[in-house]
Amino acid sequence: EIYTLSLHDALPISIHAYDYLAKPFDVDEILGLVREAAQQRGMERELRYLRAEFDRTHGFDQLVGRHPKMVRLYELIAQVAQTHATVLITAESGTGKELVARAIHNQSPRRAQPFVAVNLAAIPDTLLESELFGHEKGAFTGAHSRKPGKFELAHGGTLFLDEVGSLRVDLQAKLLRALQQREIERLGGTRTIQVDVRVIAATNADLRQAIRARAFREDLYYRLHVVPIGVPPLRERKSDLPDLAAHFVRKYSQEFKKDVRGLSRGALLALDGYDWPGNVRELEKIGRAHV
Repeated sequence: EIYTLSLHDALPISIHAYDYLAKPFDVDEILGLVREAAQQRGMERELRYLRAEFDRTHGFDQLVGRHPKMVRLYELIAQVAQTHATVLITAESGTGKELVARAIHNQSPRRAQPFVAVNLAAIPDTLLESELFGHEKGAFTGAHSRKPGKFELAHGGTLFLDEVGSLRVDLQAKLLRALQQREIERLGGTRTIQVDVRVIAATNADLRQAIRARAFREDLYYRLHVVPIGVPPLRERKSDLPDLAAHFVRKYSQEFKKDVRGLSRGALLALDGYDWPGNVRELEKIGRAHV
């Protein structure tokens, strides 16, 4: 009988056989293989980290951090970016969901094509359908000319739908059709328009709870939830605070033309003692205000 020794990567989608064992087992041989496998896994993790660091500096935009949770995030971004799969980013407000979406786009084969971001919660309900799918001339009062929607503007590239949980149920059906059929209809139009768009959605809401409350379509949830990505809140990666603080000090020192070299030890201790309910966005606002 032959048994395989498997290396389980940090990502559950990457599992492969490292070596095999034939009965009868030899304990020393097993221990040797386990040590070799562990060493190999450590080398692979280091290589992924170095690649992630390189990719982060060459296309991961403003994502900052070396906490293990962030390293895993970089690894997942690098992997999913090479696919065309729909992504659902779930995270608290202020954690940088759009930065993650941009990083996926920047690492993908679509990087030379448009990245179009839409905050669905910030658009009035009366305008939302037109913003997403466009409208024809005369479709409603004030529609004096044809207007392409965000899907058309993102053709060939990536469409980022932030706060997707706030989308009206009737528009959820149109979004589902666009994802499944890769086609849309402008408001007031009579013909379908083919669109080639990768959709990345994000939410800070519990969509499963919204499904139970009949506020979100279950079929749309599973269509979006092809590759789920979670972004850790700042309170779970406080070891990144010095790097984040230094990043914002450099950013706003240059913007405001001030010579601020860094933060004192006391300031860093104060940052570490706070729970950061507003996450990285809150830290950035504080940094901007005090530079």
